Amino acid sequence: MPDMYVSVPYDVNGAEGVNGKPVNSKPVAGTVKRGGYPAYDILDTNEGYEIAKNELKNPLEVTEDNLTNGKAMYDIYCAVCHGKKGDGNGILTERDKFAGIPNYKDRELTEGSIYHVIMHGKNLMGSHASQMTPTERWQVVQYVEKLKADLK
Repeated sequence: MPDMYVSVPYDVNGAEGVNGKPVNSKPVAGTVKRGGYPAYDILDTNEGYEIAKNELKNPLEVTEDNLTNGKAMYDIYCAVCHGKKGDGNGILTERDKFAGIPNYKDRELTEGSIYHVIMHGKNLMGSHASQMTPTERWQVVQYVEKLKADLK
């Protein structure tokens, strides 16, 4: 079995392809490269944040199912810092691991700004884009808006 020790290198982008069969080197439609994010091209800059804050709108309808799943995702990824009520008193704040977690009531939030921060992070908060699908992120946005309304 000489090929086990000295493998034959194939050029998948070569004219002959692999084993004489041509290879399509283009990615399959709808796939996302590792570490990439689908359909979100607003940059992680202060200007990008302002664009998202002013222009980005939630494509999901506000429904009980969306709010229920938004709450479930919020409880997993957000409540530990932001608190169950969005008041900034999560368990990590209570244990003095982080200070200055904002209360949603005191923030000028829009659906676009919330989504942008979930995607890219802001200040001490890192990105949560890889933990949630785009639909789940928008559901969390709906739930955060509900929490903010309840804090008034």
